[in-house]
Amino acid sequence: MIVRPATQADLPDIAIIQGPSSWKPADYLEHDCVVGVIDGAVAGFVASREVAPGEREVLYIAVDSAYRRRGVASVLLEHAIKRFPGVWFLEVRESNAAAVRLYESAGFQAVGHRPEYYREPVEAAIVMRFFS
Repeated sequence: MIVRPATQADLPDIAIIQGPSSWKPADYLEHDCVVGVIDGAVAGFVASREVAPGEREVLYIAVDSAYRRRGVASVLLEHAIKRFPGVWFLEVRESNAAAVRLYESAGFQAVGHRPEYYREPVEAAIVMRFFS
């Protein structure tokens, strides 16, 4: 897999991969967004931003259903963390066990809980932190 910065040309693929979301794909280009490309196709992406010096937040990470369970998300997350060492935060749906396992395997730990954080459906978020 090739990991490279996302471009305007990647936005249609990112929109399909992320599905319905309050985030617009073009918003990711205002922050740090990279895509994972396999055989010329965008397999997934991760977007993050600096929230304070030495502190970053994962905004969104998603993998196309055709490429799931192949380590794409792990590679993208690892790439982002190596690129910007420091303290990382993210929120994840409480029911998203696969994502929680991914983040825990990368070294993130639960540090908080936000009731009713997500909409459609309403659900709590687990706040996770990682020190790189």
